[in-house]
Amino acid sequence: MTQAKELIAKMLFAFAAAISVAAVLVICIFIFGNGIPAIVYGIGVMVLGSFYVMAGALVIGVPLGILCAVFLACFGSDRVSSIAKNGVQLLAGIPSVVYGFFGLVVLVPFIRSNIGGTGQSILCASLVLGVMILPTIITLSESALRSVPHSYYEGALALGADHERCVMHVVLPAAASGILASVILAIGRAIGETMAVIMIAGNQVKMPSAITDGVRTMTANIVLEMGYAADLHRGALIGTACVLFVFILIINFAFSALKRKGSNG
Repeated sequence: MTQAKELIAKMLFAFAAAISVAAVLVICIFIFGNGIPAIVYGIGVMVLGSFYVMAGALVIGVPLGILCAVFLACFGSDRVSSIAKNGVQLLAGIPSVVYGFFGLVVLVPFIRSNIGGTGQSILCASLVLGVMILPTIITLSESALRSVPHSYYEGALALGADHERCVMHVVLPAAASGILASVILAIGRAIGETMAVIMIAGNQVKMPSAITDGVRTMTANIVLEMGYAADLHRGALIGTACVLFVFILIINFAFSALKRKGSNG
């Protein structure tokens, strides 16, 4: 009876795993089968648009996220850390359309009045995405910092280092692989974001010359044009999805490699 239950459980788990793998394969076949023949047109402007928005978000989000994670893991009291974690979880739970609406109502007029341009720009999209990727960076970086063996910290104290030096010169370097993994996942979030970017990036298919210019990202291009696309136009959009899919695969492989390195290190 026990063996029969184990066999049934194995079959159920294998079936669930097979469904997951099959779903990924079907998506890959559809995207590459329909998209590769249409990759004869240039999407360089949209690739650069995605890169500029992502880079701006990382410049804003990575330093803030890592510093916040260091504070929560190494400096903050239990009460303060608990309050801050609740705030981070709240940020993670806010729908992207709400972020986009905030950027459209608050940031776009501010940028238009004080910096220049239309307001819907790389700068606005980077600011909003920089906040959106904070929960990913903070949560994973804090976990990486807390996973560092306490003996590292105690050894540094025994050598005469103060608390700040122990954290900055021992604990933080030891957690570097986990922190870098959080940044890689944040890159994936920034590249894949659609709704907020559509609302605040300007959606202009042109080469930007300043951070106050509008851009169109790859995800925004797919969403904006897929509703009326047909034939070769539709294939070109699926080709855009191919490029985006390859980017996400590279990011996932890099994250897995860093995770294995952190586990072995």
